[in-house]
This record gives sequence, C-alpha cells and structure tokens, in this order.
Amino acid sequence: MPSFEDYDFDDRPFLVFWEITRACALACSHCRAEAQSRRHPGELDTEQALRLIGQMADWQPPMLILTGGDPLMRRDALDLVRAAAGSGLHVGLSPAATERLLKTDFAEIKDAGVQRMSLSLDGATRETHDAFRKVAGTFDRTIEAVRRAHDAGLSLQINTTLTRGNMGEYEAFKQLMFDLKPAMWSVFLLIPTGRAGLDDMPEAEDIERVFEDMAGLVGKAPFAVKTTEGHHFRRVVMQKLGGGASRPRPGMRSPLGIRDGRGVMFISHTGEVSPSGFLPLVCGNVKTTHPAEIYRQHPLFVSLRDNDALGGKCGVCEFRKVCGGSRSRAYGIHGDPFAADPACVYQPKKAQVSNPQPVPTP
Repeated sequence: MPSFEDYDFDDRPFLVFWEITRACALACSHCRAEAQSRRHPGELDTEQALRLIGQMADWQPPMLILTGGDPLMRRDALDLVRAAAGSGLHVGLSPAATERLLKTDFAEIKDAGVQRMSLSLDGATRETHDAFRKVAGTFDRTIEAVRRAHDAGLSLQINTTLTRGNMGEYEAFKQLMFDLKPAMWSVFLLIPTGRAGLDDMPEAEDIERVFEDMAGLVGKAPFAVKTTEGHHFRRVVMQKLGGGASRPRPGMRSPLGIRDGRGVMFISHTGEVSPSGFLPLVCGNVKTTHPAEIYRQHPLFVSLRDNDALGGKCGVCEFRKVCGGSRSRAYGIHGDPFAADPACVYQPKKAQVSNPQPVPTP
C-alpha cells in the first residue's frame, strides 16, 4: 500500500465503493440507495462483474468495498470476493444484518478474502436501531453478527450514521464501541439524499461538540476512529492534538485530503460511476468505459481533486488540503458540489468570506 503522504489522487482512488446490487431486505430511513426488495434487471451480471474486477486488478486501488443494498442478495457475492482477492485486491464487505447474513458461514466470508466486514448500528438500543432500520430484530442480529465476526477472526468495522434523531445517543454509542470492540468505528454524517432529508441533518454546533469528544479517542481507544462525509473531523483532531493545517494529522488512517472524487469513487449496481454514493452525478459507465479513464479524465473528477476549485469558506480555509468539506453535502443542500460544507462551523483565519453560506435551518 502506498505512503499516505505520497498518494497520487490523480492516478487512482484510495477507496472504490462498488454497489454490486441495490436489493436489500431492510428499509432504512436514511438509505442512500433507496434499496428495493428485488435485484434490478440492469445490474452488472457475473460476466460483467468479473470483467470489472479484472480492470480493478490492473489498476490496483488500495481498497475495494462491496456494498449495496445488501451485497449478499447476490448469489455470486462471495465468488466476486474470491475473484477480487485472488487478483491481489484488498476487499471489504458491507452486508445488511438480516437472516441471510446469519445463515452465512463467517469463516467462509473470511476465507473468501474479505479483509474487513462492516456492520451498521444507528441506534444505541434495540428500540432506536430497529426503528431506524424499519425491521424488528435488526439490532439483535447485528450484535450476533459482531460476535460471529469476532469468533471467525474477521476484522470488523462498525458504521454509525449521526442524524438529528440520534445525536442524543452519542455517549451510548461510544460505550457500545468499547463493549463490542470493533477494529474501527466509522461515524457517518448524514447527507440529504436518497430517503434522508434536510430535516434529518444534525446541527453543525452539535456535530462540532461530538467531533471534539471523538478526537479524544484517537490513539487512545482500543479501536480506530474515522468519519465519512465528516471530513472536518480531521481539522478538529489537528486542533485538539496540537497539529496545524500544514502538519500531518496525528492518528488518522487515510491519505490527506481524501473526499468525494478525490481518492473516492463509486460504482453503482448498473455500472454508473460517480464521485461517491452520496454525490449522484453520473460521469460514465464501466460497461463502456474503463473506470480508470473516468476517474482520471472526467471534468467533474478532475475539478473535485483541485483544492482551489472549492467555493465559499471551504475555498479559503487553511485546512482545505486536508479536509475540503463534504462535496456531497454541499450538493445535497446547495445544488453545487463546490459550495461550502454547511455542517462545519469553523471560520477560516487566513481570509474573509464576503458572502458566507449560512447553515440552513429546516
């Protein structure tokens, strides 16, 4: 795996999220994919999927995450894992906590080549998580899946999406992570896309307080901590642990400045390529174009990799090279992927913004 400091975002993404199917048995209230109960007839078939894996094997992005929907809704899901892992790719799997998962042999998941599996907990209790996921028993199945992953020696990541409705459970979430002992806790900041709306977004001030507390876990908790679509957590960590915008951030485990389109690429179930799953701007399709060509050459990807192309306060922020804000949130709220991220309260010190964009109030 290449050095984080030397990583060339113009050449290839660090993370490729591949939605191998949009089918899922759950009906989560925040679902980006607006998942359906049945597989889409236009999704990549096995032959097309294996062709894509071959292209990825030649390109060698550091991490390929098979997601959905629920990837296990595809009968060939573990065959795709085997093909990818056998080609030298580092493979992650993000299944839904359903009976289908519990009927799967976790040792087989590991033996297929999954290097890390992720599970979601979006409520810290049975009642709140099941309400979020819209299916009773999901919390208990998730806890059982965590146990089985540990028993199989399968590296585990737990994802938590922070919303206006569950911000009050943050302390309970944190304690749950100490109890469940994942390798990583990934905290997602909600994006108003799919089934999630603007009313579901937490207040920026509340996010800042949570991030300040989370920063205290970096390098001290028995699990790694990262955020998704909460890039300004890097700024908070630097400030809390004594770093600055020009110094490497301590304790973080991804390249500097990774964000939508800049180190991240998303491939949909039908092969459409976007800068991320939360930024639904289609830049091409792997059925007709090599994903490397789309990533390297499409004007949107090229612009998203340019820190100086950012607008609003993000464009003048001294932390823009290590953060850059959520381009998905900017698009979801302002309709402009280069606008300021409204979830961040920080005011840049090196320049004044003549017309700062206000944090919207639902």
